[in-house]
Amino acid sequence: MKLVLAIINDEDAFTAMDQLNEKGYSVTKLATTGGFLRAGNTTLICGCDEDRVEEFVGIIEQKCKSRKKIGSVNSGGISANESYVPFPVEITVGGATVFVLNVDEFIKI
Repeated sequence: MKLVLAIINDEDAFTAMDQLNEKGYSVTKLATTGGFLRAGNTTLICGCDEDRVEEFVGIIEQKCKSRKKIGSVNSGGISANESYVPFPVEITVGGATVFVLNVDEFIKI
């Protein structure tokens, strides 16, 4: 048994979850926030058999593509006397970070 944690972009969450549910995966969705862009993410949690992890990761890979977006990054180092004028920068959003962990015991009540 494995525990899969997939951190994905909010925009990709529902299409990924729909596909995972169609394939029989029970997924728990958590609303999370990324540290760098301070933007919304979704963390999907799933306990699955070891032989199904590759399929799970394949679905995430298929549904959660990275893409370029114009945005601004807050440097966080602005004092009260300084004005902050964000200028647009190209950033990459989307994609996924996936952790696969061993599970010693799985109990469903």
